[in-house]
Amino acid sequence: CGLTVAGFVPPAALDNCQAAGLKGIVSDPRVGGYDWTNVDAEKAKKQVTELVEQVKSHPAVYGYYLRDEPSASFVPGLATVANVVKEHHPDVWPYINLFPNYAENWQLGTNGYEEYLEKFIETCKPPILSYDHYTLYEGGGHGDRYFDNLEQMRRVAVKHSLPFWNIIQSTACLNFRETSATDLRWQVYTSLAYGARGIAYFKYFSAPTGNFRQAPIDHFGHKTPAWEAMRQINLQVAQLAPTLLKLKSDRVYHFGEVPKGCKGPDDDSLVKNIGGHVVVGDFTHEDGSRYVLIVNTDFNGSIVCGPQYRKQPSKIEHLSSYNGSLGSYVGEDCWLAPGQGVLLKLTF
Repeated sequence: CGLTVAGFVPPAALDNCQAAGLKGIVSDPRVGGYDWTNVDAEKAKKQVTELVEQVKSHPAVYGYYLRDEPSASFVPGLATVANVVKEHHPDVWPYINLFPNYAENWQLGTNGYEEYLEKFIETCKPPILSYDHYTLYEGGGHGDRYFDNLEQMRRVAVKHSLPFWNIIQSTACLNFRETSATDLRWQVYTSLAYGARGIAYFKYFSAPTGNFRQAPIDHFGHKTPAWEAMRQINLQVAQLAPTLLKLKSDRVYHFGEVPKGCKGPDDDSLVKNIGGHVVVGDFTHEDGSRYVLIVNTDFNGSIVCGPQYRKQPSKIEHLSSYNGSLGSYVGEDCWLAPGQGVLLKLTF
């Protein structure tokens, strides 16, 4: 399916992860089973050290699962455990996933979302930021805070020089709809336009409860259409990733309707104008070259992606999401399906 990391796995499953070509985020009560408002530091050190010594030599370990969607009151306790992980197994991720911006202040434990993010970063000093935001509701379209959340996460990520991951929706539940190939493309490419360095999915297996349905693997262990759609977008990301990982996010802006909390182009944006509903991310490669990632945010119609640049490039190339090679950006390559993105290299 094009996945690279499994979350979350017991220590006994690490061999299976390695056999499947996956890394795993280890889930175990010794690292995640605490009253986070009252962590006994000595007990935590003993238990975490024991777990790390058990698994740290395994090549499939990507990180350790601490907590999902913590309140700010949990953060000091999380930092206590995360620090032990960092001490005994540096260069892996003490995994903590944060709330989305539609969480209420009583859930966040702060007076607003930005305060929540800053308090977490200051106290836990994470190597990576992760959050979830589910936005694809029944009836079509998306929630009005999705792009605002990307703006907020990108802002703190850039400020603190941290990569961020977005957990996106791949299953239907509650009042969230069954995800289509367009829905998956749309979520992945919009996240990448904002500079996301990781994409995670909720979830891979359909939960046997409530109205959960049509995850990539259904309740009976069978692949659904979402599996094929997920594989298609993951394989595309794999072709773009070697370049994306060398890009620094400079700015993000919208054409058409500008979502709440977002911006249109400014005097420094590489693209001056473009037709349709589009989000553009401007990037600088580590070799100094410039790139734009342009995403068609219309769920219903394809567009011809013909940007007008603030300064006309002498050469425009697109990075193929099918073979990872640079080629001329002409003809049918300029069409973007709903939710599709294109990464262009601009030579001035």
